Amino acid sequence: MADRNSRWSRDELLLAFNLYCRTPFGKMHSRNPEVIYLSKLIGRTSSSVAMKLVNFASLDPDITSSGRAGLGNASAGDRAIWSEFHQDWERLALESVEVLKVRSGGEKPESDDTFDINAELSYEGVTKSVLTKVRVKQSFFRKSVLAGYQNRCCISGVLEQKLLVASHIVPWSEDKLNRLNPRNGLCLSSLHDRAFDQGLITVTPDFKVRVAKQLRSHRDNAMIDSAIVKMEGRSILLPEKFLPGREFLMWHNKYRFEQL
Repeated sequence: MADRNSRWSRDELLLAFNLYCRTPFGKMHSRNPEVIYLSKLIGRTSSSVAMKLVNFASLDPDITSSGRAGLGNASAGDRAIWSEFHQDWERLALESVEVLKVRSGGEKPESDDTFDINAELSYEGVTKSVLTKVRVKQSFFRKSVLAGYQNRCCISGVLEQKLLVASHIVPWSEDKLNRLNPRNGLCLSSLHDRAFDQGLITVTPDFKVRVAKQLRSHRDNAMIDSAIVKMEGRSILLPEKFLPGREFLMWHNKYRFEQL
């Protein structure tokens, strides 16, 4: 076990920041299985790992603007990692998994839900590297977006994770630089994700739902009316971190939403 006062290494901070991105604020505590897993991996107490996550929260404007200022004692190392990676999401995801491979010796955690950035280490064949990188990226984006919204659809409020999608606002194929940016994501139910992807609904830059005229003309369909049409003009449930970028929402409104 590392000395409680020993300085955190860059690799330890990198893993902790990755976990911060993928953890809802309310689960940044020492009893969280992912916190416990990381503490064992790096030889620190679960309390110290939880405190490090809260220290990162103290640097996050989405958190501090809501009045949750964290512990307020972020170190110079914490600030350096935040500055280096909070806009370089792909490198964060990929470097983290490389550090994790070394630290864990390639072993998977007990649960696929526990620190799952190494969940694809068992792929075989010449495509293993490519498949692993794709799945690592997808896993990081999904967990970061869902964590920001506390695993709740921002339109319907659905809480069942098996029905939730980390939906890109600007599609993967349209913006390579923001493919893994959690601010380019919304947590949506499968139904609302499909409608959003097809331009049948959108979210305006002031975070309100708009429904395409094509759907609003189907008020006789009770399911569509209650699940989608009645959402017109309502404000979405905002995330506690990774607020959706207004520039991404403007893009979707302009280029994907069927306004007529």
